[in-house]
Amino acid sequence: MSSSKTISTLIVEDSALMRILLSDILKADPNIELLGTAKNGKEGVEKARLLEPDVIISDMIMPDFDGVYLVEHIMKEIPTPVILLSSLEKNDGLVFDALQKGAFDFLDKPKDDITNSIKAKNYPLTALVKAAAESKIKKIEVKENKNSHAFHGTAAYTAIVIGASTGGPGAIENLLKQLPNNLILPVIIAQHMPDSFIQSFAKRLDILTELKVKVAESGEEIRPGYIYLAPGHANMRLRKNPNTGGVVVHFTDKVFTEFNNPSIDCLMESAAEVYGDRMIGLILTGMGKDGTEGLKKIKAKGGITIAQDEDTSVVYGMPKSAFDSGATDRLVPLDQMGGYLVSCL
Repeated sequence: MSSSKTISTLIVEDSALMRILLSDILKADPNIELLGTAKNGKEGVEKARLLEPDVIISDMIMPDFDGVYLVEHIMKEIPTPVILLSSLEKNDGLVFDALQKGAFDFLDKPKDDITNSIKAKNYPLTALVKAAAESKIKKIEVKENKNSHAFHGTAAYTAIVIGASTGGPGAIENLLKQLPNNLILPVIIAQHMPDSFIQSFAKRLDILTELKVKVAESGEEIRPGYIYLAPGHANMRLRKNPNTGGVVVHFTDKVFTEFNNPSIDCLMESAAEVYGDRMIGLILTGMGKDGTEGLKKIKAKGGITIAQDEDTSVVYGMPKSAFDSGATDRLVPLDQMGGYLVSCL
């Protein structure tokens, strides 16, 4: 879609006040057109059939027919990018179900006082609508790896560090399903996501894989065979423990240009210092350029750098930035990523 084309949208939301707020945010952008509104998932699917919008913005929790219903039916009948709105404190598990069924991304609901204020300018809905209109709708099926892998002696690498943004939750789930259940090195992930969702995401992943998944804590020592998610309240760094020689989690208030809390660049740059040429850096789907500088540091230290390919990325922003800058030599499809990582070891 060219940037000159108006992006048509549909709002699905049971609250009349929220419909007005969202309409005002969208109408403030001359490149976005509001085709109509609906009050629940069922009406949303019917209106989408009729109006054929480029992007749908839907509440997650609605009476009778919720956001999961809408995503499921939209993806089967008229595949269209769906942006979900959810209150952070409730029903976040359902958001991940909807993302796995093909939803584009999710946002915290705007507050009542957002209209005509600085907050409206900072609320990322219009940017997300534009990214959704450019995105590719895809449901990637991966073969689940239930097997142990025969690791002979020690692995050639000490850690895998992953960065992801828009489309990342589904990509990470698919990637972890491909990894062997006896992986002998840690996987450390920075996923752009509100802090209160990261804990739920870690719990979901922990059920999904036999490997232990948790949110990293300050002062915690990184252990082999664990998967760590960076929390969303600060930027996460790794550093050497001079007493044990192990690698320890540390948080910083330092601000990074591309993204904060959690910054992929912050995590990867510190990992490059700690692990040197014994680490693998990987950038998955996402908007923006976060991770490019981090991968450059990993590459400069002699580590392996990989990015998800365009065909399997929901948004080919971060992987493209990393590849075009020369920070990564190899683009790998998501469904082959697990096998590729294991072959590196």
